[in-house]
Amino acid sequence: AAQAAGTPVTCIGTIEAAPGLRLRATGGVRPCPYGGYDHFAARVATEVGVSAADNETMPIETTPSAASPDAADRSASVPEAAPAACPASSLPPLPPRATARFMLAHPAHAIALGFGSGLSPVAPGTAGTLWAWLAWAALAPWLTPAQQGFFILGALLVGWWACTVTARNLGTDDPSAIVWDEVVAFWLVLWLLLPASWLAQTVAFALFRAFDAIKRGPVGWADRVFHGRGWRGGWGILFDDLVAAFCTLLVIAAWRAWLA
Repeated sequence: AAQAAGTPVTCIGTIEAAPGLRLRATGGVRPCPYGGYDHFAARVATEVGVSAADNETMPIETTPSAASPDAADRSASVPEAAPAACPASSLPPLPPRATARFMLAHPAHAIALGFGSGLSPVAPGTAGTLWAWLAWAALAPWLTPAQQGFFILGALLVGWWACTVTARNLGTDDPSAIVWDEVVAFWLVLWLLLPASWLAQTVAFALFRAFDAIKRGPVGWADRVFHGRGWRGGWGILFDDLVAAFCTLLVIAAWRAWLA
């Protein structure tokens, strides 16, 4: 892509597979802010103004880097390999992003994304928990405690399906935009906590978000044990938040016992 645009290319190292892209240069390894090879290629093509069609069979020529004193010696001692063509059509398609259009494309997406709360650009997990708090305040007065419990159980089972489908369609094990796990887990906290003052509910909110975000101890274990794709991974999305809810309730129970 860069060569087609007439941009000089300098070889400064190699791109290697790692958690995210890493560029192994002479000065060490530095992270690259793109999520995979396809994202990296698309971003480079965009920056140098080359279309995908121009990039189909264009090999990239490299020159030794001035930052590497022995680069010329290495290039002279290693025979140059013939560049391999990499058709752009052979690259896997970019996974979809969590957007309003994606959310409305399937009922499972709308549920898993917390009916839009998971689309928050900042702290989607906190936004989803806030949405759960407001939704429970509107819903709970119309249900008996037993009905509330059955409602949460149904939301958990439906959420298992929704999280499984949405994570698969987003191509990620546990996308941050999926917040139904926070929703159901915090509903469980409120169901067992209420009636309680707004201060107590705020403390419960803060504790739950802390346990869920820090992921230490039991919550960290729960986050790893069912990690993956499919129905197992979908349950894993929910499971660590349920453990965070249990830890929250345990702390509140100990606090009430101490006050008593």
